[in-house]
Amino acid sequence: MEAIDFRNKHILAPMVRVGTLPFRILAAEYGADITYGEEIIDHKVVKCYRQINETLGTVDYVDKGTDDVVFRTCNQEKHRVIFQIGTANAVRALNAAQLLCNDVAGIDVNMGCPKSFSISGGMGAALLAKPELIHDILTTLKKNLEIPVTCKIRLLKSPHDTVELARRIEKTGVSAIAVHGRKVEDRPRDPAQWDVIAQVVSALSIPVIANGNVFSYEDFQKIRDATGASSVMVARGALWNASIFRPEGALPWEDVKREYMRKSLLWDNSIKYTKHTLKEMINHHSFIELPEGKAITKCQTLADLADLYGQRDFYRTVLEDRDLLVGTRKLKLS
Repeated sequence: MEAIDFRNKHILAPMVRVGTLPFRILAAEYGADITYGEEIIDHKVVKCYRQINETLGTVDYVDKGTDDVVFRTCNQEKHRVIFQIGTANAVRALNAAQLLCNDVAGIDVNMGCPKSFSISGGMGAALLAKPELIHDILTTLKKNLEIPVTCKIRLLKSPHDTVELARRIEKTGVSAIAVHGRKVEDRPRDPAQWDVIAQVVSALSIPVIANGNVFSYEDFQKIRDATGASSVMVARGALWNASIFRPEGALPWEDVKREYMRKSLLWDNSIKYTKHTLKEMINHHSFIELPEGKAITKCQTLADLADLYGQRDFYRTVLEDRDLLVGTRKLKLS
């Protein structure tokens, strides 16, 4: 597979419970060049087995104990999807990456997540204080994988510390580094520090992906002009309206929401993650307490959501097509 190029790209950022297959495909159809999946912990990956889902046309990584789908992908995104891994151990990270490296375009190590579930395990932003461990993880992955390895960091206490860490990361041979222009203690409402990202860009020769305060298509160019970054990554701006990637301009978010719903039905997305993403979408544009938010909460299945959004006929057709496909394959085997 041809190595992915991290220059001049508009990129969907990794978002927990959001960056599943339907949302990644949605962003790609609107113009995202590269799509990062949600962070998945290495402990969880190594407990999975790989399964070809012929009914959906996907590759599923399934938990051996629960039979839950941990990661789902397909050929349609193989050349653009980056698997983000949460890890604090080089050997375990490699074992996880080797399991799925033939189905993705690259592996990214999360070094910026400030959530307690990540930091408590020594992962995510906790790695920022452990440059030796960062070096061990990245060099181990780089030496043993044929696909690109990247990482995503946050700002440290000072611009100097951030630049020095980025320089150490560059020496590991990674293909690119994404920089979220906020510190661990910053909140989403705090402005991203584009000036510090610019200092990182000036200090490195590998592609730097700028992340923070991108809420429209015009912001892609604004942050590139301000930082000199090779590429731009967007999270909340894409969550609120995935058509942010359209050069022609964003579509009405209600239309985008319905298209996300259709893709969730088509790809048999987790009901829990589908509900979470829908709530995040509408919470930005209205209030979760409104009837729509309450109705989403009450839904127990994808069929319930299909009814809520007037897509019962579409979902019935999807299910009929799946049954027909399975039946045809059974007939061929008999």
